[in-house]
Amino acid sequence: MEKVILSQNKHWNKPYAELYERDIFPSLVKKLEVKHIQVLQGIRRSGKSTLFKLLINHLSLEIDPQEILYVNLDDPFFIPYSDDAAKLHDVIQTAQKLTQKNITYLFLDEVQAMNGWERYVKSVYDNEAFKKIFITGSNSSLLNGDLATLLTGRYLSTKVYPLSLKEILKINDITTYMQLVEHSPKVLNIVDNMVKYGSFVEIVDNKEEFRREILSAYYDTILLKDCVTNNAIRDVKSFKELSYYLLSNVTSLYSYNSLAKAIDINDKSAKEYVSYLENSYLIDEIKHYSYSLKEQNHSKKKIYANDNGFLSFSYSFSENRGKMLENLVYTELIKAGYEVYFYNKNFECDFIAIQDGKIIAIQVCYELHDQNRKREIGGLAKLPFEVDSKYIITYNQSDTSDSVKIVAFWEYFGV
Repeated sequence: MEKVILSQNKHWNKPYAELYERDIFPSLVKKLEVKHIQVLQGIRRSGKSTLFKLLINHLSLEIDPQEILYVNLDDPFFIPYSDDAAKLHDVIQTAQKLTQKNITYLFLDEVQAMNGWERYVKSVYDNEAFKKIFITGSNSSLLNGDLATLLTGRYLSTKVYPLSLKEILKINDITTYMQLVEHSPKVLNIVDNMVKYGSFVEIVDNKEEFRREILSAYYDTILLKDCVTNNAIRDVKSFKELSYYLLSNVTSLYSYNSLAKAIDINDKSAKEYVSYLENSYLIDEIKHYSYSLKEQNHSKKKIYANDNGFLSFSYSFSENRGKMLENLVYTELIKAGYEVYFYNKNFECDFIAIQDGKIIAIQVCYELHDQNRKREIGGLAKLPFEVDSKYIITYNQSDTSDSVKIVAFWEYFGV
């Protein structure tokens, strides 16, 4: 155990280096002032552990870094402990024996790997054993179970996503609109890579020849570990087929009945499988925008991948660039904190995005031309409800048509 703890806590000797700053980091620093448990949730490899390291570096400026303990419970060493959360007490005791210091800040990474973690965390929180506790999880049901209700009112939860366009531009020292325009070839290359390969940090950092292999490893881990194992799925073949089918049909309307027929399973299994994929943050299911909750629930739905990289298994960029850009727009909207719907009643509007009481209607069109311009603008003009603004987001075109703003993707989501 001592060697594992030492290997996971390199900050005891020196700060973590070569970390990308994340846009949500300042808000996490502000939350250090409150006692509440800080929860980071999101898809695997999205940057939760990096945010932990950034927070550890920040705290180490004010306290002895040996008072900060980081434990990655996804490490194979902790498999024998997975059914006994009380063993975390032994880990902390061992760390304090190594450092001869009291642990005041506790970071638990991938906490869902240990059954009953909620009771342990509640106990040490209520006993004020630490100044603050931080946990991460790669499953959205982390705080939805019966045990998790024990923590109600005791935690603050923050979603973590792969890098946004704005963050990638910052990494490339592009932080102003003038620089966006000056470096437009570089910016468009960044957008091209995001469309085709997504924006996980390791994907952004690695050469193109390695990206598909890295994404494949992520995908397999999410399916097998976060979905199949966690939910005891028996019909693994059908589950994998459904996952591939959904990723091959992002942006398309579907019902659970249509999914069931496509994979030759029953409606109940189709609905359960979709929920497992959602809980792992691989996909999001979005609903038709309506003031009627009943109409929302009974209307067909749409699927979007939480990162464009997973579309590379089923899509050719040259043949499906419109769908891939639409999916990328969706990922940027959720990273920006929007609540997202679509509208499809006699005509379609790709996204109805809501934030701070304002409603934005968005159509996504890779390239506007004479043949599609009227249709794309018409889809926004016919909306039967008021919105605050209307946009057509393109790959690289900007213009204004009456009340509709036509704007390039890089311009809308850039600096």
